[in-house]
Amino acid sequence: MARFAVPAQPARSVLCVDRLLGVDMTNDPGNVAKEQSPCGDNMIRDVPGKVRKCMGYERLATLTGAVHGCHFFKEEALVHAGQALYRVGRDWQGKPELLCEGLADSASRSWLLNGQLFIADGTKLRVYDGETVQPAADVAKVPLFTIARPPAGGGVQYEPLNLLQPKFSERFAGTETDTVYCMSFSGLDDMPMSVRLLEKTGEWREVAEGEGFTVDRETGQVTFETAPGKSPVTGEDNVEITAARTVEGYADRINKCDVGALFGVGGAADRLFVSGNGDFPNYDWFSGQNDATYWPDTGYSVLGSGAGAVMGYSVINNYLAAHKDAGETERNVILRRGDLVDDEPAFPIVNTLQGPGAAAKGSFAYLATEPVFLTALGVYAVTPSDISGERYSQNRSYYLNGALTKEPGMEAAVAAVHRDLYWLCLNGKAYILDGMQDLGTRSGEPYSTRQYAAFYRTGLPAVSVWTDGDRLYFGDAKGGVFRFYEDPTQPESYNDDGVPIRAVWETPDLGGKLFYKNKNFCRFALQLTPAVATSVAVWVQKRGTWRLARREERKARYLSYQRWCYSKFTYSNDSTTKTLHGKLRIKRVDKARFRFENDELNEPFGLMAWALEFTENGNYKG
Repeated sequence: MARFAVPAQPARSVLCVDRLLGVDMTNDPGNVAKEQSPCGDNMIRDVPGKVRKCMGYERLATLTGAVHGCHFFKEEALVHAGQALYRVGRDWQGKPELLCEGLADSASRSWLLNGQLFIADGTKLRVYDGETVQPAADVAKVPLFTIARPPAGGGVQYEPLNLLQPKFSERFAGTETDTVYCMSFSGLDDMPMSVRLLEKTGEWREVAEGEGFTVDRETGQVTFETAPGKSPVTGEDNVEITAARTVEGYADRINKCDVGALFGVGGAADRLFVSGNGDFPNYDWFSGQNDATYWPDTGYSVLGSGAGAVMGYSVINNYLAAHKDAGETERNVILRRGDLVDDEPAFPIVNTLQGPGAAAKGSFAYLATEPVFLTALGVYAVTPSDISGERYSQNRSYYLNGALTKEPGMEAAVAAVHRDLYWLCLNGKAYILDGMQDLGTRSGEPYSTRQYAAFYRTGLPAVSVWTDGDRLYFGDAKGGVFRFYEDPTQPESYNDDGVPIRAVWETPDLGGKLFYKNKNFCRFALQLTPAVATSVAVWVQKRGTWRLARREERKARYLSYQRWCYSKFTYSNDSTTKTLHGKLRIKRVDKARFRFENDELNEPFGLMAWALEFTENGNYKG
């Protein structure tokens, strides 16, 4: 009797992924790890290992011109738009008030020092005291240049000249016979000079020019009608003369700077360092202690060669790192410390680091204690361990570099850190690094100790971005000021100024255990975050063509009378995690890719896990 053997049913394989670790835009979709996505537009970390749709943003104001930045002073926000500065409360209640005009139509940055806000835009350093904005030169310190100076000259130099304004004072030890007092400089400015004489009471008496003395500005001599005499207070100077001598270009050395950082002796944040002056690309200057209206003419450093410009600063422990652009071919990060030498501040170079040059002045921020910045090769970081070691600055954006490094106009990139996420905004997109999810070195990046999980945001026309408290804001090129929503459970948080957000999570190309075998996909499952209104469309790519496999609009929802929406009504009151599953009929393919998508207005979408069942049987014939 003939016997027939029934062929064994092909073993069913199960692929279940419950850790979702951002996008990989660098590797081929077939080489992307199953926990990552080659296309994860507008998805972001919910909690570590889970993702959700990015929240959108609301419009707060519409100003005139591109929004170049926002600066904060106590309970006020100062918004730089076009060539004007507007003032509004930090709660954004009320209409912004025009504060001043005449700013540069380019990015500005600010620093709060000793109760005053200093704003630099590359044309003029300005100061805001809570009432008015004015050039810092108008309120700049007048240094006491020399003391104990004899009438004929000499004395002890006390304070350096101030680059920001031309005035200086000198104190003389008067005599009973000398009537001519010589200033340290000739060629003085044609402006009224001030003379003060010390009285027996220890107070100073001011004498106006022409009332007891004359001035020869060409020679720098002041002639008194009557000798001032000896000091009535033993050991004290009794004649003080204040004059002005303008040196062409001195003030512009500071006014033309547009990047800076607070740093000081021992790492104290009590001096302002500035750079970015195109006339002196490799120079920087530091202010007086707790006084950014005083810029000593001796307070500067030359950093590397003139071929590379300083692009920005980072403070790393007690060191100040100056980052140069790609023009500096040898060492792009220069590290200094702050010391006191003979009771004078000094900032010697202690080390330099190799790596690609910084590409954008607006890209500097701190992520997970690391200073990060944009280069032509991606986002790089300098870690505290790099200071004393012979190491390079390190790449942190391997998983974004496939798209990020192809972006044109990198110099326009701006960045901010919000909730451990580094947002780098460029060309209407945001490249995001997650400081809470360290993926180690599995990428094989040679100059890196770690890589962060990465995300990608579209529909974001930011030309400036900033944080205030726990909120993230940005400004666009048309004067719009926007604030991101903060409550991920509210359906109204999911629109971009009224426009739906298309959120996508794609799987890598799934080729099973043996790439040359036929795959038959028969079932899928999704674990979704529940919401009052949510839905998902499941797409499949078969032989390069996408088609819709399933749309589910009801099963992930639950009923809430507080957030009632009749068009999205459901009878379910189950607000726990939702599991969706369904059958598939995808046969005889060597690989397939799946997409889980939500593009509905005001709908949350949270993805916690996905799974697929498939069999492998027979050789793929194409």
